[in-house]
Amino acid sequence: MKYGAETPFETIESAQQFLQLLIEAIDESRHDVDADITLSKHNGSERNKKALQLVSANLAKLSEYMTTSRRILKHLRTLRRLLLEERRLDDAQQTNGNRQLTRWS
Repeated sequence: MKYGAETPFETIESAQQFLQLLIEAIDESRHDVDADITLSKHNGSERNKKALQLVSANLAKLSEYMTTSRRILKHLRTLRRLLLEERRLDDAQQTNGNRQLTRWS
């Protein structure tokens, strides 16, 4: 029996999709903040410019964390596939082993 997800984050794949959307939103925000920094150089206060630079730096860190998280999810997905395939092979070997036992019994 195959298990069906009941919530959006019950599978690795759905978490990967969420992270991809989040990374895109972070990148879009970074572009907007960078544009605001450029504007603040010409007609904004120094304090405002420094605050925007801090926002940009924090968004850059967040983007790195999300990219790392996406990579970890990819590794977990690969490991899950390997483990499930091993289980399928073990089940198939047991089934074949039982068939062989019944042939020789």
